[in-house]
Amino acid sequence: MKQATIATNRGVIEIELFDRECPGTVGNFEKLANAKFYDGQKWHRVIKNFMIQGGDPLSRQGGARVGTGGPGYKIDCEIRPRFKHVQGALSMAHAGTCEHDPSGEKLGGTCSNGSQFFITHVATPHLDGVHTVFGRVTSGQDVVDAVRQGDDIVSIRVANRT
Repeated sequence: MKQATIATNRGVIEIELFDRECPGTVGNFEKLANAKFYDGQKWHRVIKNFMIQGGDPLSRQGGARVGTGGPGYKIDCEIRPRFKHVQGALSMAHAGTCEHDPSGEKLGGTCSNGSQFFITHVATPHLDGVHTVFGRVTSGQDVVDAVRQGDDIVSIRVANRT
């Protein structure tokens, strides 16, 4: 199994990644993280009692377009019905028009996953079947809950868990 370590100015968040079930999503996240893509970004969207969102490279400079940036490409969703948006779920953010059936099969539309992701404060079942849950917090949920909009993502690294 793979593990992500997210260092923030508020502390460290450890995440178990679902690399066997969501290999494309985890592989993309790992590639970006280990290439230091996320280093120095901000948590650009934080909604109390909902989630924290990061992964927009535009957040380094700020401005009106923050929330619209990405890596320059898009990947498909990997909806896995057994992974729910529980407290501490790591999920891909997207603005796509894709729709999936209850099994996760894509019915149509365009998925727009890239680099933006979010971590939930609480269960958000209305997002199940809409966004790819590709990991869960194993340590540091208190850090997730302490993050404020504009806080720093110091670094994210992915490694094989021993």
